[in-house]
Amino acid sequence: MALPVPSPRAPLPLEGGSAFWYEHELGWATVAGPPVALLTGLRFDVLELPADAGAALLRRIDASGTGPVALAEGRMRLLVAAGGADELPGLLDWLEWGGIALDLTAVGADGRMTAPEPPGRPRGPTGIPPKGGKAGGRPGAEQGAAMWLRPPEPGREVEPTLPALTHFGHGPGGSAGLGDRGGGVPDLVRLVDTAATECHRARLLRGESTGTKSQPLAFS
Repeated sequence: MALPVPSPRAPLPLEGGSAFWYEHELGWATVAGPPVALLTGLRFDVLELPADAGAALLRRIDASGTGPVALAEGRMRLLVAAGGADELPGLLDWLEWGGIALDLTAVGADGRMTAPEPPGRPRGPTGIPPKGGKAGGRPGAEQGAAMWLRPPEPGREVEPTLPALTHFGHGPGGSAGLGDRGGGVPDLVRLVDTAATECHRARLLRGESTGTKSQPLAFS
């Protein structure tokens, strides 16, 4: 007598998949993919700038001066405190960058960013490691896939590590400056000013590389 064949069951979610890791290790809200996305405006906002400008920024500001940093599709994504996206236009004006094309943008409330694979666990777009463990010339990497350059730390509250704007102080020569909250906490003003400088520098240098002849540029 033939035994009945059970109906196929839906596959169980991979233990430790991207969405599970972000939700259970960090407490971040996600949106199902592929690719999995992280909701902005809840725990953090995001500053976005071209990858070349972002690389220069990271050379100037070490990990203690930024929050987590990701790279995807030629764009650097720097996590900042929730509400930081709304502050960007005013900060650029205050820092005298207003009206200058910088390609420096922000993603805040109701936005999304593609979730990089959790650090140390490269997987394919379905959550399964690619065959052979290689893609795009780097072990376990997907070409153009989002990746962490400065990853968040599991089990640690992210908010204290995020650059934020706190108050207007006395400015240069006084006891406090714009955005200064002391204690070594990342300063959103410094981050935005450095990002704007490097975006402007990168645009000028890209112009030189396409045939514009000019004298070497000096930056403060």
